Amino acid sequence: SLTLSLESSRGMAQFQEMMRQQLENSMHTELENLLDTTTGVEREVSKKDVEGFKKLFHRFLQVKGPSVEWIKIQRPPEDSIQPYDKIAARGLPDNVADCLNKLVVVKLNGGLGTSMGCKGPKSLISVRNENTFLDLTVQQIEHLNKTYNTDVPLVLMNSFNTDEDTKKILQKYTHHRVKIHTFNQSRYPRINKDSLLPVATSLHMTGQNAEAWYPPGHGDIYASFYNSHLLDKLIEQGKEYIFVSNIDNLGATVDLHILHHLVSQPNGKRCEFIMEVTDKTRADVKGGTLIQYEGKLRLLEIAQVPKAHVDEFKSVSKFKIFNTNNLWISLAAIKRLQEQNAMDMEIIVNPKTLDGGQNVIQLETAVGAAIKSFDNALGINVPRSRFLPVKTTSDLLLVMSNLYSLDAGCLTMSPKREFPTTPHVKLGSSFTKVQEYLTRFESIPDILELDHLTVSGDVTFGKNVSLKGTVIIIANHGDRIDIPAGSMLENKIVSGNLRILDH
Repeated sequence: SLTLSLESSRGMAQFQEMMRQQLENSMHTELENLLDTTTGVEREVSKKDVEGFKKLFHRFLQVKGPSVEWIKIQRPPEDSIQPYDKIAARGLPDNVADCLNKLVVVKLNGGLGTSMGCKGPKSLISVRNENTFLDLTVQQIEHLNKTYNTDVPLVLMNSFNTDEDTKKILQKYTHHRVKIHTFNQSRYPRINKDSLLPVATSLHMTGQNAEAWYPPGHGDIYASFYNSHLLDKLIEQGKEYIFVSNIDNLGATVDLHILHHLVSQPNGKRCEFIMEVTDKTRADVKGGTLIQYEGKLRLLEIAQVPKAHVDEFKSVSKFKIFNTNNLWISLAAIKRLQEQNAMDMEIIVNPKTLDGGQNVIQLETAVGAAIKSFDNALGINVPRSRFLPVKTTSDLLLVMSNLYSLDAGCLTMSPKREFPTTPHVKLGSSFTKVQEYLTRFESIPDILELDHLTVSGDVTFGKNVSLKGTVIIIANHGDRIDIPAGSMLENKIVSGNLRILDH
């Protein structure tokens, strides 16, 4: 009976392998047919994308079960996650300019502002005094270049969604002291959830095909940066490290202490990858964390966690830190790993429903997941101020308020704030879209002494309102609440209907 069960399991494995092979062949045929729908330069660009997608799809078919075995997860060794204070205590060298001239700033600029009700690239949303995310980034780097007489370039990784609009806007920075380069991340086909074949009928982005393509997550940075030849060009110019971050993280500025730490390592112990992590709060329980796994530092994302262990993963006491996605990476190491085809990142399967109701999946990777491929990788536990993402209008309220002051493109928390944590703000669905949010505030309230704000329903704020402690404002369905100009609300719950009429 043992022989029989071995035979049957062997037979099952052979059958599964055959089905996998068949599926892969069908996918390759479909992709070739798609390539035949275009010619010339577009075909050449698409061919590179198709090759990258084939590799990803092949790996997707090979994956059996979760990519981590929970029992093998260990806490990272003490010295693999350094406190920021220890790095900063070393001070700065006399030749800060030499360090800066080895650096390139890369911003992930593939996202649209749709979640905040905006059209076009998210980086072009105004966040502070009419400045967009992109304006602030350019101001920060220009300030560095002027202060230290250096040449730190800015590189934007665009997607096919953001490339055209971003390039148009770049002309306004021609006279700024920042060289700006762009490259595009890949364009991959969305896959029908049932047939596991592409939903696209051609390579064009019009009509039904507009929804058939997607940019495959920021893990694509390594391949697309390498394929764009910009990586080689920067290495030739003497650049050694990139600082990568999301363009909507306003805390991700160039940190001279971290840069100095990287550049001053002895050659044999050169650190090729630094991930900035910060302490988890209740708001960050879903954030990816660093673990030790099979002798390597590794990023563990919630999507890789077996269902039975999700609560454990979210525990602030067991996994105390999370990834800010501020990364410092060696250019030479990226080149080496790309050429050796040794970049290893877990596949994230992202299910989506298209406008017509069709269920699709898109295969993605995350930039931080490659940490295990690099030598001497390190986590640095940075202050929370380096993680200031603007994902919603609730975040926007914080960065537009008097909680922060703006200097050379950098936001700094006001010294008048008694404690360093940011208030917890939850604005309801009437505030989701930026345009609507802006019409509901005659001016941004004073929130220097605010701990918690919840707003729900049809609520508007007059000029010079001040909010302190815990404030909850709930307008019931069909009611409206107008907070009068000059009001001061401290530890208040306002509900029902409140309208101040002018006579």
